[in-house]
Amino acid sequence: MRWFRNKDTLYGFLVLLPSLVLLGVFVYGFILQTFLTSLTDWGRDPTQALSANPQINLIGFENYRELFTGFVDARFRQDLVNTFFFTLFFILGCIGLGLGLAIALDRAPRGEGFFRTVFLFPMSLSFIVTGTIWRWMLQPEGGVNQLPTLVGLPKGTFAWLTSRDQVWRFSWNDLPFFTGLTVGLVLLLVAIAAFRAGERKRGLMASVSAGVLFLWAFTLGRALKPLPYDELHGFNLAFIGIILAAVWQMSGYTMALYLAGLRGIPEELREAARVDGATEWQLYRHVILPMLAPITLSAVIILGHISLKIFDLVFAMAGADNAPTDVPALLMYLTTFRANQIAKGAAIGMVLLVMVALVIVPYLYRQLKGEVRR
Repeated sequence: MRWFRNKDTLYGFLVLLPSLVLLGVFVYGFILQTFLTSLTDWGRDPTQALSANPQINLIGFENYRELFTGFVDARFRQDLVNTFFFTLFFILGCIGLGLGLAIALDRAPRGEGFFRTVFLFPMSLSFIVTGTIWRWMLQPEGGVNQLPTLVGLPKGTFAWLTSRDQVWRFSWNDLPFFTGLTVGLVLLLVAIAAFRAGERKRGLMASVSAGVLFLWAFTLGRALKPLPYDELHGFNLAFIGIILAAVWQMSGYTMALYLAGLRGIPEELREAARVDGATEWQLYRHVILPMLAPITLSAVIILGHISLKIFDLVFAMAGADNAPTDVPALLMYLTTFRANQIAKGAAIGMVLLVMVALVIVPYLYRQLKGEVRR
């Protein structure tokens, strides 16, 4: 090949070759193996699951069909709903609290270094340590529930990690409609942003795509029924404590990102806005926050990636067998290593991989595309 004629390029390739081989085998090779395993019936017969020479048959996408439409896999579908709500509130909490702390520290208060260290400290802990601490704090008979007694009030009775109460319930059969509607709204917002930025072609494409999705949602999305019966799912209140613990740990990370962004905004730009008559609210709304949009996007991607594959925090706080706080990663562990349903556990793992890829790949594509343009 022509580029091998350049010695520097050849030496660079040879240096990277061991890493590329290891990456190909231990990352992409194992992903391929997991996908192929998910297409089999390995583990359906309990007597064959841990056999030295199991009889494995190819059954195609049957495991995936059962996960999303099977009668016995309602727990997996509730886990997806749990992940959605956890991701939503986790990201909103970290972004909101981190931005608020960054704005407060950006005003250079006394003891700024001390407070910055205090806010960043939780990030240095592992989720296992955080989960253990918060589990002690959220015990039904102690911890947070005992705080009202300090001022003479009766103790709290909320079951932080074991509550089975649900809110915002919906039927799984409505999922196609809500999915089409949600993605359509996102594309509509993208179209509005594109038109405001002067990107007419991109705006038209996003508008047409949003219109198609809205049409699909209100026609086929309404008619499509994954299940022959209504299966209700919702937000388990037991997740409130886990969300609080996760936000406590990661809000310092978003604070650091936003503080770096705020310190990078020239003071002359702020002064010019104030001279033009902008209030502090208008300054942040029209000048500072739009300039922090790339930081917000990066934070959302990283936090979303963490939340989609969350395992250790939930395991430490609620245990492996607490169904109200179950998540797909935890169910994958139970299905594979307790129930010995190897193929179905592999299918859950592939679903998780696709969910994470839907978040990460567009972001990486945008970043690489921007670097090529520069």
